[in-house]
Amino acid sequence: MAELSKSAVTKETGIRHFFAAAGYSWGGFLRILHEAAFRQELLFCVVALAILALVGATLPEILISVMLFLGLFAIEAMNTAVEEVIDKISPEISSVGKHAKDLGSFAVFCMLLACGLHLIFTTVSHLFFH
Repeated sequence: MAELSKSAVTKETGIRHFFAAAGYSWGGFLRILHEAAFRQELLFCVVALAILALVGATLPEILISVMLFLGLFAIEAMNTAVEEVIDKISPEISSVGKHAKDLGSFAVFCMLLACGLHLIFTTVSHLFFH
């Protein structure tokens, strides 16, 4: 029976693992910046936070918005990862690839909707009921 070979890559531990993970995250952020959809979502976030500040949103309302946008960014990153994997392993059009991409797109849409609904609700609440 053939012996399984160990990976040439060694796993970092302790504080080195923390810095290695931070480096991978930074690399992911730099990669997602190349996506037009992410840049548009980032602009939406900045505009939404500015609107919330202008209408006098409370700190908890602003924090909820920040958390929703972080969720959006995470799902956009995962959607981009799915698209890259599908494009690599199945460059031809397939129903499985299309479904995977459509599902990722739907997840992003749901988070966009959540961000937008929170923005609308909070803005209307502060403009008309305070």
